[in-house]
Amino acid sequence: MIDVVTDITEDAFLGGQLQLKQKRSGHRAGHDAILLAAATEAHAGDRVVDLGAGIGTAGLALARRVAGIRLCLVEINPELAELARANAAANAIAAEAIVLDVTADAQAFAANDLPPDSVDAVLMNPPFNDPARHRGSPDQARQTAHVATDETLHAWVHAARRILRSNGALTLIWRADGIGDVLAALSRGFGSLAILPVHGEAGRPAIRVLVRAVKGGRAPTRLLSGLVLNDESRVPKKEVSDILEGRAALPLAEP
Repeated sequence: MIDVVTDITEDAFLGGQLQLKQKRSGHRAGHDAILLAAATEAHAGDRVVDLGAGIGTAGLALARRVAGIRLCLVEINPELAELARANAAANAIAAEAIVLDVTADAQAFAANDLPPDSVDAVLMNPPFNDPARHRGSPDQARQTAHVATDETLHAWVHAARRILRSNGALTLIWRADGIGDVLAALSRGFGSLAILPVHGEAGRPAIRVLVRAVKGGRAPTRLLSGLVLNDESRVPKKEVSDILEGRAALPLAEP
């Protein structure tokens, strides 16, 4: 069991609408997860899977915005899955949290009630730091959450493609300089892409991309106007504050 006295903090997200417990050390939930949730389209009754959910931040933030989704939080780390389960209960959000490696085979997914063609929407924030340029953390959980191998993105996209229904949508966040890898991973089985660059400051290169892709989609790819997080004083812009505090969603979440 986790030592709840010394190793856990409780933090507010979505302007206090979501209270989440997370480990003090290792990977900590932040803006990426909230932006991912705000970019995900879902509707009441949809079965939604958050792959690599950690403590559940993105999936639970989506469930707070869209009531009535059937949410499954998939996490490889048993301690984090336990926290995700507890966070869902503490916030009165109906969700299941399962311990499962995203790269596991179809039989493992089916054994956890995630057979092929069974899900309406998938969201994911895979490990995306390049190991050649990123100094790995001595904390193994943090290392797993942050650093990608050459196969990480393809394996995660493959898992999403397998469980999604036809015309189901995958929404992901990735580092902006890896957009080529994202497009390559989505080239098999996905189409109707919408891409939203995320810039830390105006006039600076994008630092993230949010991408929505439809299984079997055939519409042309759309490149949306970039989202700028901070103004000239490095203060979050109002539209960004509205998103981070749960008062607005991103264009990718619109039908």
